[in-house]
Amino acid sequence: MRSLILFTAATMASPAAAQLRAVPTQPESEAAALRGVEVILINEGAAPVAADGPRTIEVTAADGTRLILERLPAPTATIAPGAFAKARYVPTGYAARPVTRPLPGAPLPSGVGAPWTADAPAAAPRGAEADERETPTSSGTRSGFLDRFTPHEPVYGAFGLGDSGGKLQLSFAFQPIGGDGAFSHLRFAYTQTMFWRLDLPSGPFAHTTYSPEVYVERAIDPSATIALGWRHDSNGEGLATSIDSNRIFLRATKAFDLGDSWRAEVTPQAWVYVGKQGVAPDLDRYWGNGALGLALVKPDSLKLALTVRGSPDSGRGAAELFASYPLARLHGDLGFYLFAQGFTGYGEALDDHRRHETHARIGIALTR
Repeated sequence: MRSLILFTAATMASPAAAQLRAVPTQPESEAAALRGVEVILINEGAAPVAADGPRTIEVTAADGTRLILERLPAPTATIAPGAFAKARYVPTGYAARPVTRPLPGAPLPSGVGAPWTADAPAAAPRGAEADERETPTSSGTRSGFLDRFTPHEPVYGAFGLGDSGGKLQLSFAFQPIGGDGAFSHLRFAYTQTMFWRLDLPSGPFAHTTYSPEVYVERAIDPSATIALGWRHDSNGEGLATSIDSNRIFLRATKAFDLGDSWRAEVTPQAWVYVGKQGVAPDLDRYWGNGALGLALVKPDSLKLALTVRGSPDSGRGAAELFASYPLARLHGDLGFYLFAQGFTGYGEALDDHRRHETHARIGIALTR
């Protein structure tokens, strides 16, 4: 049974907030915390309070890593006097972490005396947003500000029969500026989708779509987030066959608590095309100007996500369904998802957007 670590947020200054106690469960490690940390919100007062909880809290994992957790969006709820509610938090940085073993010949971390031991105390924290993380690899030490990277669209490889072939996707989002200022809401994202025709001789990559984004994203409340930005989609080809789609988009997500840790998410999107689009001036007739995403998810369990888009004027559109299940539920050492993907309609591949296709694929995902 995991122990409970009591924590009362110092920022809860109002009388209503002061009667709400946040009790997080202790994760085994940072990796375990990435799957979400359950926090019990207890109303110790005599009046009902909103089940908001503190925006951020600290928790010490069983391996000694002190993590800064941030509340995930959740539907607004009220906690009666003497009752409790559950919230879910994810790590966004470090308060402090155990010192890792340095490479041979490397200087000891600041604040650690000699001789170095595995139980040596960590250096004084500089703040999560200033931490560079180093990883020794067979090709040398690699480092980066990894806390600024977050999942964006799913990262997966899925494969089907016949001309469905393989569909591979890489995607991430990055926060270039930290802190609490206006620029902290700026995001850069990149997605690359590749179609692998395994049914053809030599198995060529028939289509590739490159999709960078720049946008501003902000939480409206704990259960809703909105974003406004620009997205570029390109097939990466020369002038004669180039498709370069540029869109200004507005999207939002709203989560609804369904009970028993299940939640539903609704994600409407709308966009307008700007500039020329190379050899695809009719792309809007196939992609349309809007989409609607619907998701049903239980953390550490099943997730179903459906996205539909299209053009009412042309009557053309598409639907894509993702289904995923964490294999860590079957074996704790596995860090990926069993993943299935299905598509029907127009425009799955940017440079083949006029073709109506139906494909079903299954594989694995690293994020969902």
